[in-house]
Amino acid sequence: MVIAESVIQVQDLRKIYRSGVLRRRTVNALEGVSLDVPSGQIYGLLGPNGAGKTTLIKVLLGIVRKTSGDARVLGHAAGEIAARRRVGYLPENHRIPRHLTGSTALEYYGCLSGLSVGEVRRRAPGLLGRVGLKGREHDRVSGYSKGMQQRLGLAQAMLHQPDLIILDEPTDGVDPVGRKQIREVLRSLADEGASIFLNSHLLQEIELICDRVAILSNGSVRRTGSVKELTAAIAESPMVFRIRADRTTAESCFEISTVSKVEDVGDGVLDVHAGLPEQHQVDSIIDVLRSRDVSLLSMNRRDLTLEEAFLQIVREETA
Repeated sequence: MVIAESVIQVQDLRKIYRSGVLRRRTVNALEGVSLDVPSGQIYGLLGPNGAGKTTLIKVLLGIVRKTSGDARVLGHAAGEIAARRRVGYLPENHRIPRHLTGSTALEYYGCLSGLSVGEVRRRAPGLLGRVGLKGREHDRVSGYSKGMQQRLGLAQAMLHQPDLIILDEPTDGVDPVGRKQIREVLRSLADEGASIFLNSHLLQEIELICDRVAILSNGSVRRTGSVKELTAAIAESPMVFRIRADRTTAESCFEISTVSKVEDVGDGVLDVHAGLPEQHQVDSIIDVLRSRDVSLLSMNRRDLTLEEAFLQIVREETA
């Protein structure tokens, strides 16, 4: 089966909710969202609560209807059966019937996906082992932890070998060991040719696994790019000056408004973190340090984390 070059294409997508009986209230959940998700990648969707992330996923799956704009999944209009057959989905706060076991849950969901029971039984052992549930396949879901239920949910999303897997908070409630295992599974799926579109509040997880990221805020896409591109786009990456001086002298050499942190690394050496976006500011600080006979041992511009870049982008848009 040939997969489209872009697995998700969204153009000027809008979704407006209207609620209320006596007093109508309008909420613009999505406002002109445009997005292009390449095939064979792990693509992350970030945004604060209420940004419209889950609404976007529901529009792509045909669970809710768009107000205007265009959305296509695997070359088909969003919500078409032909597209949904090729999509695996793990919703946020999913509920697997508690009386089922791991194996019978996969049989249940597999049949809903059009697989025969025999085919599910052939695939289930490998899938359950892949997500770390080997040996627990005959236990009832009622005895599963939250993390185990998330892993089982991932297994059902992978069961029919979809071309596109859409995950809403896939590592929610999963311990660090389980999160690492899920990251490894998702990376191996992408290496095998699957495309993955995921929404997560855990920015560190996104930073560790995603090829590209889109930041959604107030219903609109604010930035897209690789993690490196997004963090490099923020001008105020802090400089770290390692100097030999006492704290009072160090602080007198810098404008207090630019200093975010002063760390004592021992033996009379300090690391001063300063927000200096312009080169002329850096040059000025060096001149001051020299004029006061302060030894400058090293300096470097620290790369921002995705979390720092995300928070700054959202703050800028809110302002």
